[in-house]
Amino acid sequence: MKAFPSTEPIYRDNVIGMKQSNGMDLRDYFAGQAIDGLLAEGGWGGDLSYFEDVAVGAYRMADAMMKAREK
Repeated sequence: MKAFPSTEPIYRDNVIGMKQSNGMDLRDYFAGQAIDGLLAEGGWGGDLSYFEDVAVGAYRMADAMMKAREK
């Protein structure tokens, strides 16, 4: 499933076509929202492995959100 699919007109002097965007995967959108919240907590001490842990956690949360949508 995609988040934010869109179709918009392409203009020159008038409408000459349509530009389509498939959007982004809903799972990626959910993970982005989750990572925003997780990083807002702060506490990173310069260790890049912290970001890897947060990214994994964000996708785990996104997977849980995708699963909850099925119910």
